[in-house]
Amino acid sequence: MTARSSRPDIIALLADADFKYRADTNTWSHRDGRPFSKEEHAYALTATRDEFFDFDAQFKRFVKYRQEWDDAPEAIQRFLAPFMQQLTVKNLGNAHEIMSKDERTEFNRLLGLIAEPPRLFTANTF
Repeated sequence: MTARSSRPDIIALLADADFKYRADTNTWSHRDGRPFSKEEHAYALTATRDEFFDFDAQFKRFVKYRQEWDDAPEAIQRFLAPFMQQLTVKNLGNAHEIMSKDERTEFNRLLGLIAEPPRLFTANTF
C-alpha cells in the first residue's frame, strides 16, 4: 500500500502510464495506448520523489507476484514430491493428510496461484 504521504490518485496515474513520450501530443501514454491529456501529464509531473519510489515498490511487488504465478505449476510439483514419496497410495488427499498446518497453508497458496487467473497490475493493490 502507499505511504501516508503518497497521493493514491497520483500513484494510480503513474501505474497507468507506460512512460513512452508521444511526440504528437508531447505527453506520456496510458498503458492502453491513449495519450495522457495535458492535465494528466501536468499532474503526473507533480509526483514527488517519494511517490515515484512508492509506485516503483508497488510495481516490484507486482512483478514478484507474477513470477510466483508463472512458477506455481512447477513449484507445486516440487512441493508435493516429498509427500508423494512417503505414500503407498499416491493421491492428493493422502498427501494433504500428512501435511502440517504450515505446509497446508503453503499448499493452498500455491494452489490458489494455479486456480486463479493472474491479477493485472493495479495501483494501490500490490
